[in-house]
Amino acid sequence: MNYKEFTLKVGGRDVVIETGKYAEQTNGSCLVRCGETAVMVSVCMSAAPREGMDFFPLQVDYEEKMYAVGKIPGGFKKREGRASDKAILTARLIDRPLRPLFPKGLFNDVVVTAQALSVEPDVSPEPLAMIGSSVALAISDIPWAGPTGSVVVGMVDGKYVINPDLAQRAKSAIHLNLAGSKDAILMIEAGANEVSNDEMVGAIMFGQKEIEKICKFIEEKIVPVVGKPKLEIELYHIPEELDNEVRAYASAKIDWAIDTFDRQEREKRQDEAEKEILEHFAEIYPDNKREIKDSLYYLTKEKVRAKIFDKGIRPDGRGLKDVRPIWCEKGVLPRAHGSAVFTRGQTQTLTTCTLGMLGEAQKLEGLDEEVSKRYMHHYNFPGYCTGEAKALRSPGRREIGHGALAERALIPVLPDEVAFPYAIRVVNDITSSNGSSSMASVCGSTMALMNAGVPIKAPVAGVAMGLIKNQETGEFKVMTDIQGLEDFLGDMDFKVAGTTKGITAIQMDIKIKGISEEIMHTAINQANEGRQFILSKMLECVPAVAPQLSVYAPKIISFEIDPEKIGDVIGKQGCVIKKIMEETNTQIEFNEDDSGRGYISCVGPIENAEKAKAIVLSIAREPEVGDMYIGTVVRIIPSRAFVEFAPGKDGGIHISQLSNKRVEKIEDVINIGDTVKVEIIKIGDRGIDLKLLEKLS
Repeated sequence: MNYKEFTLKVGGRDVVIETGKYAEQTNGSCLVRCGETAVMVSVCMSAAPREGMDFFPLQVDYEEKMYAVGKIPGGFKKREGRASDKAILTARLIDRPLRPLFPKGLFNDVVVTAQALSVEPDVSPEPLAMIGSSVALAISDIPWAGPTGSVVVGMVDGKYVINPDLAQRAKSAIHLNLAGSKDAILMIEAGANEVSNDEMVGAIMFGQKEIEKICKFIEEKIVPVVGKPKLEIELYHIPEELDNEVRAYASAKIDWAIDTFDRQEREKRQDEAEKEILEHFAEIYPDNKREIKDSLYYLTKEKVRAKIFDKGIRPDGRGLKDVRPIWCEKGVLPRAHGSAVFTRGQTQTLTTCTLGMLGEAQKLEGLDEEVSKRYMHHYNFPGYCTGEAKALRSPGRREIGHGALAERALIPVLPDEVAFPYAIRVVNDITSSNGSSSMASVCGSTMALMNAGVPIKAPVAGVAMGLIKNQETGEFKVMTDIQGLEDFLGDMDFKVAGTTKGITAIQMDIKIKGISEEIMHTAINQANEGRQFILSKMLECVPAVAPQLSVYAPKIISFEIDPEKIGDVIGKQGCVIKKIMEETNTQIEFNEDDSGRGYISCVGPIENAEKAKAIVLSIAREPEVGDMYIGTVVRIIPSRAFVEFAPGKDGGIHISQLSNKRVEKIEDVINIGDTVKVEIIKIGDRGIDLKLLEKLS
């Protein structure tokens, strides 16, 4: 055992990295600790590529071990099952800064596994997992151009904080996951409470300074001590002679293929050109079809990028700052509580909003303190949206990531549950896609929420920015509202969502080895211009929140009672509350925090909910002399009739209190089952005495 321990400061806390003690059969591994949080990360690479592999198969998994927080998993099997959405999103955070730093042409399988083994609430395991992945790769023999560093940046009371604790996270205006090398930014994932461009860039650069320290520590203190020599692997490359011949023959044909602003025409021309070129080289290079196609791909990429960079001409003819044509619809689905269609170019989303009781909020089982979420945002990407003939499938990592990004963009503008006591589910069904469907989802979701009558604080729009950078000179061009080809052939996909006031979410992925502060400022400022234009188009269709909810949406009212009276309202085995719900055609539920706050919903007239509320309050309220109630006669004895004036509460009317005149027999005035109006005239040790005011039925 070659055990080594290294300690560095991150955000003022000691982070301890242990190597040589666990998972010794991997290419590289480490255990990262901070406080009582511990994450183990290992990396393994196959000895050779799988036969026929033509892409880099990197797989990143993040496992939440429930024993890490002293919990036994739920369900029948009592073991961890499918990864939670949070775990999948964390795996994506780990993956994205690592991927650009592997050498081009490496097709061996590489698997990174991070396991959260112990978690304390004040120390999030996610940034430790990201640091651990960098250490494990840096000390392994796997070719990789790291190290990288990762932090979470918060902004509490106007000051930036590295890796905020639980209390700071609750107050923070920014939650920024950031990764980078010692020289540049590699990955951004952020949610924010309508912060300004300068505040967001300030947070990014503040975090980058801490990342630089982490990278230097790994590079200078850890790798020289425990790092393995990197393997010399034969990387896939296009033979130079073949590449030169293909380029010479195909150059003019590719120029012709991409010389149109119509996407379908361009794709048709490209297919024709590729077919002709492959036929031409079929006899010359009969076994190199893959290499010929790769040469064509790089040639096409260079030509498209050159047109954008040198002439400012994008594939569809737009200028660098132009947004594609937009059209919108609202209320397209009459039975949905809210619906909208947002279309930008060839990207389109059909979005619906569904409202429900707070009890329908999603229950969460994970390592966080959060146990439920009231706002649920789901994103679906069927094959038909790109014209592909493939069956529907359950959402993958990409779909979960896009839904989480749109959810994060909208959470800051949602009303709280006191003002709007509903669970909210928004679904984005992408019906057509040619780039930036996640940002179209943000726009469509805003419109659907407004159409549903959800009183959001401000509308939110999103736009995706692209980048073409000359690696030799450092010159760059930023493009607004990128489409699929620009994303595929460009260097960056930088998504920014927000209101007219500020940013609510950011996500950045890159294919090059980092971007500078100058690029960051340019992209965010240019995104703001595009976002404001898109918002204006959305508001032409949905200028304001609908004044009332759909007739098909549940009507919900809230109430508050003494928590000690909740048992009286529920009754023995729920008999009282069930009776109220049956009589009023409503649903009643209480908060689980013993606050005494409850909610009543109904799909019919709101008067049903008001009636149920009156009954609940009558049960919870202590009766007083002079109070008047409407009740039912439930029992009669010779001298007294008993009236249930509230569920679980009754009182007696003496025969003398039935009328101003003498009554011989109680049944001469009222009978069992009659509805009567009564007044409390006495409250004593033996019960409540009532006086009949009126027989109603």
